[in-house]
This record gives sequence, structure tokens and C-alpha cells, in this order.
Amino acid sequence: MSKLVTIYGGSGFVGRYIARRMAKLGWRVRVAVRRPNEAIFVRAYGVVGQVEPVFCNIRDDASVRDVMKGADAVVNCVGTFDAKGKNNFDAIQSDGAERVARIAAELGVAHMVQLSAIGADSSSASDYARTKGLGEEAVLKHMPGALILRPSVIFGPGDAFFNRFAGMSRMGPVLPLVGAETKFQPVYVDDVAQAAVLGITGQATGIYELGGPEVKTFREWIEEMLAIIRRRRFTANIPFGMASVMGSGFETVQKLTGGLFKAQITRDQVKQLGSDNIVSDGAKGLADLGISPTVAEAVLPDYLWRFRPSGQYDAIKESARGLRPE
Repeated sequence: MSKLVTIYGGSGFVGRYIARRMAKLGWRVRVAVRRPNEAIFVRAYGVVGQVEPVFCNIRDDASVRDVMKGADAVVNCVGTFDAKGKNNFDAIQSDGAERVARIAAELGVAHMVQLSAIGADSSSASDYARTKGLGEEAVLKHMPGALILRPSVIFGPGDAFFNRFAGMSRMGPVLPLVGAETKFQPVYVDDVAQAAVLGITGQATGIYELGGPEVKTFREWIEEMLAIIRRRRFTANIPFGMASVMGSGFETVQKLTGGLFKAQITRDQVKQLGSDNIVSDGAKGLADLGISPTVAEAVLPDYLWRFRPSGQYDAIKESARGLRPE
């Protein structure tokens, strides 16, 4: 019988790429998610019955254990940007990661992959980075042979970075940026998935920081994105102090509306934007895993074209401008 991997958060942005790769390798894939009915699309990654979405609440021991039984490997891709509520930073990124690792050890699962983030640090001032760091420590406590991946900003179809700012560029001539000079090293989503496969199959262990081949400032990445979608916008840097005040206001409105209004930026995100999001000097990375990082320029046009003024017809209109009627 083929081997089985349980992927917590397997229908998410990164998880679905990992699920697809494992299905192609012939593994059975159990995609553990909160809403299986919204993850039916993962079944198409393999033959009938090979990839199955199943219900799981990562905050509950019994739920996590049930979907892990019989697994040869587990992957935890579950993360959150919610600072409050039941699915907050501590509940998901610290306690949730600990729960998956502890139960994996109890059930004798051979391999584990934990998706973390660059900047993860249990002593960080940022709650997001702090809980990511605590999650790493808990995973290594219970599964010392685990593979921990710390990616920079992840790009690819459906990402929450370039797609978000490309969408914002439609709203006016000014594109506000917090931390415009902060450096980023975006990494392609399928490169992250390829790295995860090495952990699932037992070919890699330890901590790896994943970044693409280029390091640029936030402003430079947004300007590259604007060039691809053929829009001219003024990128305005918002000082961190002002951004923190704005974040506090957005959080208050979100609380008063019961979450109907989502904060555009939070104080914790402002703290994160104060530090460069790049691979640390001396850290092991994609090259150490034998993976050649994908250049962003080769992928971004494939999914950002829809934000161009005329969408898919923009290139045709541009070429037609040079034509003269006889």
C-alpha cells in the first residue's frame, strides 16, 4: 500500500502545492481542514480516493489525532493573522504546532514538516513572530528530526502579497506603503512545496530559511509589480509611528464591528515591517536542499495580467496603437 501523509491546512496557498506534489509521487494525501466542503478541489490532484479532504480542528487533540492515524508523515501548514478570537496567534501557531508534533510523536509518525516564517523568534516583540518561534521550539521538542521551513514572503497564483497591492493600485493614483525601505526576498510557492517534500520523504531535517534569488526593498518590489500590470502609481511611505496609530484605529473598528470590517493593517504587522524579511547570513537555504530558486519576474506576469487596465486584452491594445489605417 502507498504511504500516507496528513497535511494540516492542505487546501491553503502552500498546502495545496505540497498535496499536488505528493500525489504525483504516488502517496495518499489526507488534507486536514476546517471546512472540507470548500476543499473538494484537492481530489483532482490524484486518482479517485488518493487525495481526500477531511475535517480537523487543530485546537482539539482528538480531532488532530483522528486524521493523523496511519500517517507516515505529517505537515503543518496552518497559520493565522488573527491576533484575537479562538483562532489567535497563540492557539494556532504555538499551541496548534505543539499539538501536531506531540501527537505525531505519540503515534510514531516518522517525519514532520513545520511551515514557519523568516523572523520566527520566541522573544520577538511581534506576536506573530513570537508564536511562530514558540511553535518551532515545541515541534523540535517532540519531533527533533523535523524539517522546519522559514520562507520569506511567498508569491505565486493566489498569493496575498502581490495580488493585494495590485488590487489596491486600482483604487487611485497613490499606493501607500508601510516600511517602503524594508527588504524582502520573495520565494516561489512551488519551491517551498518542493522543499517540504524533502522533509516528508525523510531527505532533509533541520531549519532552512527560504528566499528567492533577488533581494529588493518593499518599494522596489511594488514598482516591479506596477510595471508588470502597466499602471503608474506614486508609492508613498507611511512612517512607522503613523502606521501604528492607523493600525490601532483599524483594530478598534474591527472589534466594534464584530469582525465585519477587517483591519487593513495591525500594530503587530507594523512591528514585523520594521525588520528586513530576508534569509539570514549563514542560514541554510534552498541551495542546500538542491533547489534552484525561481525568479519572480518569470512568474508574476502569468497571474497579475488581470490587474492591467484592459486585462487580457492589454497587450493586444498596446500593439494596435502602432497600426495606421491605410
